[in-house]
Amino acid sequence: MTGGGFPSIRMRRNRYDAWTRRLVSENQLTADDLIWPIFVREGTNVREPIASMPGVERLSIDLAVAAAEQARSLGIPALALFPVTPKEAKDEDGTESANPENLMCRATRAIKKAVPDIGLVGDVALDPYTSHGHDGVIRQGYVANDESVAILCRQAVVQAEAGIDVIAPSDMMDGRIGAIRAALDGEGFIHTRIMSYAAKYASAFYGPFRDAVGSGSALKGDKKTYQMDPANTDEALREVALDLAEGADMVMVKPGMPYLDIVRRVRDRFGVPTFAFQVSGEYAMIAGAAERGWLDGERAMMESLLAFKRAGANGVLTYFAPFAATLMKQG
Repeated sequence: MTGGGFPSIRMRRNRYDAWTRRLVSENQLTADDLIWPIFVREGTNVREPIASMPGVERLSIDLAVAAAEQARSLGIPALALFPVTPKEAKDEDGTESANPENLMCRATRAIKKAVPDIGLVGDVALDPYTSHGHDGVIRQGYVANDESVAILCRQAVVQAEAGIDVIAPSDMMDGRIGAIRAALDGEGFIHTRIMSYAAKYASAFYGPFRDAVGSGSALKGDKKTYQMDPANTDEALREVALDLAEGADMVMVKPGMPYLDIVRRVRDRFGVPTFAFQVSGEYAMIAGAAERGWLDGERAMMESLLAFKRAGANGVLTYFAPFAATLMKQG
């Protein structure tokens, strides 16, 4: 047999040596691709393990500052902050979200003072602040869109005032990107970016996150009237198109690995900075299996993160960020 096939063509030749494999690798993962989500709580020198997320902890502000310093040393460009709001600060309308002295804003100021060159991504949604656990205010049994958006705008502005670099609305209310962009610009925050949770699905993979921020036990009902149906893909493209038209600088798909097809479609269609969130349930599956010896945790972690790059993501929000960045730094 000659030409066009075996034995003239042997695909394994380029896999023979480690240097060859590196040379022909189609996708690369670096620390620059990572955003580290951290949970911030009240207190001083408090490090509180999260049972459903092995290796992840709720951190008091002083330890969140230390995490930011660690991120800088590892080359991780940004942190995403999520507050664990005390129960007594929650109410039906999530008014604490717009308090300039809330936990989120105080943590932001402390981190920016100590590590001014780290990027900070601020979650904009009401679920950490509402007594019912929803991402907006409830009127007559329904999450009211426009009234919720008005509160989200105030929340975004106080976060920008505190020093948040990237506003990340995770609520899935209609029209919130345009409204938040106008609110930020109106207060002079023209350089504050918006990373829209443009395609956020009503997923079963958020459970450990809700445990971490304390919204799971409070949640009444589900979020299917505003988060997307996992069966839909074309709808995700419409959501992304609308958010871009309203002023989003970056878009996100959430969850991550079960929705890599959405990441690829979004990147191919729009060619804009596209991110994915490897959510708490995805993390818990890998970390929990590794803890029990069912998986090689390090290999599974790195393989999962590379999958996002292969699908077209510019970066990944992942709780694995410090572990992965440490491995990459070690070579």
